[in-house]
Amino acid sequence: MINYPNKKKSDNIKLSSSANRGMNFEAMINQTNDFYLDNDIAVIHKKPIPIQIVSVDYKMRSAAKIVEAYYKLPSTTDYNGIYKGRYIDFEAKETKTKTSFPMKNIHEHQIKHLAQVRKHGAISFIIVYFSVLGRIFFLDSDYVVSFYERSQNNRKSITIEEFEKYGHEIKEGYRKPVDYLSIIDKFYK
Repeated sequence: MINYPNKKKSDNIKLSSSANRGMNFEAMINQTNDFYLDNDIAVIHKKPIPIQIVSVDYKMRSAAKIVEAYYKLPSTTDYNGIYKGRYIDFEAKETKTKTSFPMKNIHEHQIKHLAQVRKHGAISFIIVYFSVLGRIFFLDSDYVVSFYERSQNNRKSITIEEFEKYGHEIKEGYRKPVDYLSIIDKFYK
């Protein structure tokens, strides 16, 4: 069981879903980041989620099982690091919808964090994987924050057409499945 900061509990949590080649989206990004690190291109890592362990089942020391845990505080974004002297911070999301990305999948504190790091000179963005379509998009945080601010009581999702118009599609690769640095090289000077 995982207990969220808002006191909601969840016993049935799906931690990952299948993507191309049987690899989940997070694993695709991690493989890409490993390639960047191994080839001295960039240093970008997944941020650990701060949890407080409450109860552990110790049947055997080698098979200890966390039975209950709480998120200590809402985490910011999934990944951060440095590339060519610039700080990079981004959130990675996956959606099964074909037509849009539901904004409920990204939390207000994450949007505020993306805006804050951008204000201080970071390159910040989201990467969204439309798993049913097999398409991956890079969307700059300026657009995400602007959309969020404009849509407080209106639209609840960013359409695939908006990703095509305002974002950048990332073609899936083999050694770098989600080569987002190629987008940064093209559009951020």
